[in-house]
Amino acid sequence: MTQKPSNAFIAASWIALGAGMIGFLVGLWHADMQLNEKGYYFTVLMFGLFAVVSVQKSVRDRLEGLPVTDIYYGLCWFATILSIILLIIGLWNATLLPSEKGFYAFAFLLALFGAIAVQKNIRDSRN
Repeated sequence: MTQKPSNAFIAASWIALGAGMIGFLVGLWHADMQLNEKGYYFTVLMFGLFAVVSVQKSVRDRLEGLPVTDIYYGLCWFATILSIILLIIGLWNATLLPSEKGFYAFAFLLALFGAIAVQKNIRDSRN
């Protein structure tokens, strides 16, 4: 039997997701980069968010005995790891201050964590 998440945890999860995403996007909006570079970071963020939600769902499905193919499960993990690697490569090669690189890295990770937690809360609330 799964315990329903508390309202405090639900709120904290949404705040983490919102703070990470909004912080990352506001940083991009105000960044002094070319539009194609902004598009790269935006795409990596969206790809990462989708990937971690897929990982959370496939892991949870397996724990509950629902069928998840090995190929889908592996692709979910691959996509999650790839999104993080793509962000690292992009930041490594960017002509940004170290503080800006750190800002994008931590906003990205906060958004990914928030997405996982929000997905978990939604799943737990439905049972």
